[in-house]
Amino acid sequence: MLIEVNSTEAPAAAGPYSQAVRAGDFVFVSGQLPIDPATGKIVDGFEAQTVQAIANLKAVLEAAGGGLDSVVRAGVFLTDMDHFARVNEIYAEHFTGTVKPARAAYQVGRLPLGAEVEIEATAFIPA
Repeated sequence: MLIEVNSTEAPAAAGPYSQAVRAGDFVFVSGQLPIDPATGKIVDGFEAQTVQAIANLKAVLEAAGGGLDSVVRAGVFLTDMDHFARVNEIYAEHFTGTVKPARAAYQVGRLPLGAEVEIEATAFIPA
């Protein structure tokens, strides 16, 4: 059985998809853009965007009953791979569990709404 997961603490999905979907003990979180849920706008600056994308990811995970420490795999999408080292530093400040998630990072041509970063995740959150 699939269960939709939504959080009012994260921006609504920007298209015909769910913020996240629970399938058994796994939660698949859609890519989180750096949108401030209070304003509905992309925050300014790469570092602030990275922090906001992680905050949005965390809010969705919390709505599913987990948190950043529940993430088993993450995907980071960057419009400029020159930001890779800085995104790693910010990421490490938030993903502080003893077991770090598996992760891939990609440079992409463009992201929705002019964002510079987007982060998706798969989490293990026992029901």
